[in-house]
Amino acid sequence: MQQSNKTVTLGRISGLYGVRGWVKVYSYTDPKENILNYPTWLIGPDQKPIKLETGKSHGKGVVAKLVDFDDRDQVAKLLGQDIATSRAELPELQEGEYYWDDLAGMKVVNTEKQEFGVVDSLFETGANAVMVVKDGEQERLIPFLTDNVILNIDLDAGVIEVDWPADF
Repeated sequence: MQQSNKTVTLGRISGLYGVRGWVKVYSYTDPKENILNYPTWLIGPDQKPIKLETGKSHGKGVVAKLVDFDDRDQVAKLLGQDIATSRAELPELQEGEYYWDDLAGMKVVNTEKQEFGVVDSLFETGANAVMVVKDGEQERLIPFLTDNVILNIDLDAGVIEVDWPADF
């Protein structure tokens, strides 16, 4: 399933920080500081490689300084841009762990084999992650709880089995 030439979005540039070329970063990594473990970020739709000079946690987010971006005006053009990395740069997962990117597009069925649609995205609520499952115009939000809701994830078959009622 893994493809080394594929990229994975790690976060996005969400704001400016100070006047010396620092940016605020909204990180999708867990923990949020892990985005700083990647020395080269692929930024924007053209995925231009930009080296990370330094970074740190700041409040509820992360701030970072990029190489050769030394003032506020230079980094302003990066606002709202996604930050990605090559899939090959991601650490290997342990048994039972998944990258959210791998789950997107997988079919979701319940224990009665009723199809709910496919995973559109996932998001974190603080208490747990939630899968957004879409079937045409219908959308279901299913908690991503591997101890009682998510029963089986078969990456090869592209199917996630859930213990979730069809009428919920």
